Amino acid sequence: MRLLSRSRLARLAAAGLLALAMAPAVAVLTPIPAQALDNGLARVPQMGFNDWNAYGCNVSESLIKSTALAMHNNGMQAAGYQYVNIDDCWSAKNRDGNGNLVPDPAKFPDGIAGTAAYVHSLGLKLGIYSDAGTATCAGYPGSLGHERQDATSFAAWGVDYLKYDNCNNQGVNAQQRYTAMRDALASTGRPILFSLCSWGQDSVWTWGAGVGNSWRTTGDIQPNYNSMLSIFRSNVGLARYAGPGGWNDPDMLEVGNGMSATEDRAHFSLWAEMAAPLIAGTNIPAASATTLGILNNSRVIAVDQDPLGKQGTMVSSSGGRDVLAKPLANGDVSVVLFNETGSAATISTTAAAIGKTGASSYTLTDLWSGAASSTSGSISASVPAHGVVMYRVAGATGGGGSSTGAVHAVGAGKCLEVPNSSATPGVQVAIRDCVTQPNQTWTRTNGNQLSVYSGTSAMCLDAYNNQTSPGTKVVIWSCNSQANQQWLFNADGTVTGVQSGLCLDVTGASTANGALVELWTCNGGSNQQWRLASA
Repeated sequence: MRLLSRSRLARLAAAGLLALAMAPAVAVLTPIPAQALDNGLARVPQMGFNDWNAYGCNVSESLIKSTALAMHNNGMQAAGYQYVNIDDCWSAKNRDGNGNLVPDPAKFPDGIAGTAAYVHSLGLKLGIYSDAGTATCAGYPGSLGHERQDATSFAAWGVDYLKYDNCNNQGVNAQQRYTAMRDALASTGRPILFSLCSWGQDSVWTWGAGVGNSWRTTGDIQPNYNSMLSIFRSNVGLARYAGPGGWNDPDMLEVGNGMSATEDRAHFSLWAEMAAPLIAGTNIPAASATTLGILNNSRVIAVDQDPLGKQGTMVSSSGGRDVLAKPLANGDVSVVLFNETGSAATISTTAAAIGKTGASSYTLTDLWSGAASSTSGSISASVPAHGVVMYRVAGATGGGGSSTGAVHAVGAGKCLEVPNSSATPGVQVAIRDCVTQPNQTWTRTNGNQLSVYSGTSAMCLDAYNNQTSPGTKVVIWSCNSQANQQWLFNADGTVTGVQSGLCLDVTGASTANGALVELWTCNGGSNQQWRLASA
């Protein structure tokens, strides 16, 4: 599907502000997502601002500086927004005699480096835009064939983020074009978050995690409810491809750009529930109190930024009444009741349906009003047309609760143990035939730790050296309550590390005694299935 490049050019020709949202072409999903890009960035979805939705080509140094200052002063920076991103039209129409990109001197009299220095002085980060084609969507120089040269310029200017578009791509394979820039950015030695803007083409979600920190799953969003709804529907089914370091990106936020406050709250809630990048696209210095109240809602932002890194999934959908659930690192579950229809509707689910069991009562916190209530299991609300009710549900399953017993490796039919009953920090754990011995007896604490032994000899299950990449050894270490010692037993039988979001995995799917245990990308394999049996 190549129409998007023409549609965006048409949008530019028609005043530079219009966008055509298009769902990605239907594609067959590959069975196992790519491993996340290991550049240490975007362990939670990125948050920031991009000028395109509100300003189109009318970007300038003064605009970026005034926006950064507003974010610094209006609570956005404190709420977690880090990046101030420049979109298309920032450069001169031609490269210089050495082939380098040149910032437009009229728009950026201090250059990108000077703009970056100002943004950095506020404690924020600067983003830039380029294109994986010969020209950008607005006709400025693209980076195809100039990847190393342009990445070197970006790094020298102090850029922290690159949005990389897809116009004028000459039909070159997308993965090849985006990988070339990934490697070019890595070669600079500067940490630069890499945002792939490939419009959801080429099933980018199946390979994007190995190339970028986020990847657009759809065409451009427009500031209206129908566009937002269409993009939500396209993105919501792709949860298995997202995680720490790499996120599905359903495009920027249109909060404050013309939808109703009810629709803006729904938009923001759905993007947070889907663990999407939160990139504001409105006039920040002139934003209303209502717009800032939505963008700065700390309770909703916490759902998006949750370190477990799970994208919410659709629990049920009937007649435009949707229920989404997102497991959180502390064992809570975020639930969104979304009313797609034009009339108010009652939407209901249950604690069991969202993966919460084992309690006689659950606490519901309304993330927009802040009100708390309790329920024995029913979760129900009257939801306005085009609106949401968003709850954080606490209690029982996944929320901790001390228990002691063997941790069974379901696929192997064996138990998790400390080899040779060692008490030495750093010993990698393994599986072995189950016996009732202290080195196979684990206590799951209220703080989601798994401890072995007791008293002064107690040790905790630990992701070695705070590492978060697949293949990290799982060891015992002195208990310290850090995130690399916190583990969640999930409803699907997996055990995930709170810090990494990766699954506890028997190496190589071995069933042999002594097979070592590590962290690995969650893939549904039987070697990632565990069960804690109380003693």
